[in-house]
Amino acid sequence: MDNNDLRFRELLSPKDSEYKTYVSSSRVKAGKIISPRQHLLLISAEDWEVFVSEWGLYQKGIYRLVTRLGGANDYGIDVACFKSELGFNGTWDNFQCKYYKGDPLAPSTAIPEIGKIIWHIFKKEITSPENYYFFSPKDCSPSLKKLLLNYEKLKEKVINDWDKSCSNKITTTTKIELTGEFESFLFSFDFSIFKYKPVDQVIEEYRETPYFSFRFGGGLKDRPNPDLPPKDLEKKESNYTNQLIRAYAHHEKIPFESFDFNQKPQFIPHFNRQREAFYSAESLRAFARDSILPGVFTELQKDMMSGVIDVVEDDWDSGYRCVKEVLKESKSVPIEANGLFEVVRVQDRYGICHQLSNDLKIKWVK
Repeated sequence: MDNNDLRFRELLSPKDSEYKTYVSSSRVKAGKIISPRQHLLLISAEDWEVFVSEWGLYQKGIYRLVTRLGGANDYGIDVACFKSELGFNGTWDNFQCKYYKGDPLAPSTAIPEIGKIIWHIFKKEITSPENYYFFSPKDCSPSLKKLLLNYEKLKEKVINDWDKSCSNKITTTTKIELTGEFESFLFSFDFSIFKYKPVDQVIEEYRETPYFSFRFGGGLKDRPNPDLPPKDLEKKESNYTNQLIRAYAHHEKIPFESFDFNQKPQFIPHFNRQREAFYSAESLRAFARDSILPGVFTELQKDMMSGVIDVVEDDWDSGYRCVKEVLKESKSVPIEANGLFEVVRVQDRYGICHQLSNDLKIKWVK
């Protein structure tokens, strides 16, 4: 080849604007965060179905039970979401979560699935779902969306394509002909149950589950302000508040039974602050339950216990001094490895100590 035919072009430097941003340690460690939509294009088919199960499980206002039925004898069901404890004998929705990396879900893939579930409903192996949703990482194709938005056209398409698209794809042993009672059943079947669920909508609903940050990263959702303690002590506070009063009495060298805030008002501000701390930690526990995987808050409590227990077990001539030194120590306990770290406040650290006291794992007075 004649070098004169080659065209050389000098590589240009990346635009400076791409780098004019604060480079945090997390950015250096993790790189550029991709969007949830992009992430879903990279996961495996099995992970895709797990993602759908996680989403369905936390549709608390709608579903009582969510189960995966993928496999050779799945009746055309990937994820079944039941609205009652009656299973298939009650109302339920089906989610056919087809996984295709390359292209959006097309009619050629959806129609055999429609034929399959109608056949099994006809055979009384399952009941008809209230809704049957298709969705996949790249959504449904425009042609499939048009059919799903016009159920009469969808029925016509299924009937016309039955021989080539459905008859040999429902079972591996028998060709299912569109004749006789089954033909009448299909003609009268309510095709309006077949719909599609946009992936972006599912992602937004999934954002409210505790799995979101674990799967997609990007940090936790905003934490609401912690609850304030009620005026009167609640039953759930009895252990840690009794332990605090015991610590005050120990400091004053009087019996626990004789301690009275009216006679020792100097302890009231401290007592009220500890109640606020306890309720702050309880609010964090509730936030964790709805925002992150189970067990993360329990691990945070374990870390705090490990961090302060040596101070607790020192010899103290005053239970009140023990409380104050343990709470001081709680501020330096390393919890950076915990998934809740970015939303934990100083008051939560104190409150977790009181949760441990409430569970009788910590005692201020030996």
